[in-house]
Amino acid sequence: MYISILLAGAALTACQGDGSEAEPAAGEKSSTAASAQNQVPAGGTAVSPLENEEGVKPGLAPLTSAADLTRARALIGRVNTKGRGPQTGYGREKYGPAWTDSVTDVPFGRNSCDTRDDILKRDGRVTQWKDRKGCVVTAMTLPDPYSGNDIVFTKAKASAVQIDHVVPLSASWQMGAAQWDNDKRRRLANDPLNLLAVDGPINGGKGDSSPATWLPPNKAVRCSYVVRYAQVSIKYDLPVTDADKQAMLTQCAG
Repeated sequence: MYISILLAGAALTACQGDGSEAEPAAGEKSSTAASAQNQVPAGGTAVSPLENEEGVKPGLAPLTSAADLTRARALIGRVNTKGRGPQTGYGREKYGPAWTDSVTDVPFGRNSCDTRDDILKRDGRVTQWKDRKGCVVTAMTLPDPYSGNDIVFTKAKASAVQIDHVVPLSASWQMGAAQWDNDKRRRLANDPLNLLAVDGPINGGKGDSSPATWLPPNKAVRCSYVVRYAQVSIKYDLPVTDADKQAMLTQCAG
């Protein structure tokens, strides 16, 4: 039986805090820090990527001011470049089970909700949950950054909304992730900084493309999109091609 969001409110806090209760392993954050980073905010109000360096806030607000465009170009300027490597050996399984919660050192990790539902909750205006603890989203409205439209999502038609890896996993493999250990690849695949809830068909059209060959149809967020791409690239020390970097700079030229 579906339970409305009003009934799930009290239990939501427990879901968000579960990840901080376990004894942290060596190298993990303290329980206080883990609890803070596992909080999934209510979605629906897009935030500038320049003010969302951890990816814990929703959406991609457009960047329009001269000051923001200057900051955006400076950030993109920090991204390293190199040629694209082969796809040999790539497979989705190299990045761990899809949407696993068993990932450390990224926001929302180990909070007892899977990554897909964390991102739906972060980016959408949720109206209904399947479970009392507030993990599984069954109905919401998504302000889709890629199209600029609102999308009504229900669990019965889940393909209407997909979770995009801003830096596609296969592209990351070609740009250096093939040499990473499994834990780092798993973090990239489940890091909210690299994830956006978006229009399903549009995301399907993006495929494994990088900025030189694909940008969101909604021109208003193209600079924001490439800023997010740059943030992921910098965090994970993932270079881009020269063509990608030039396309990224062009989108924030003003």
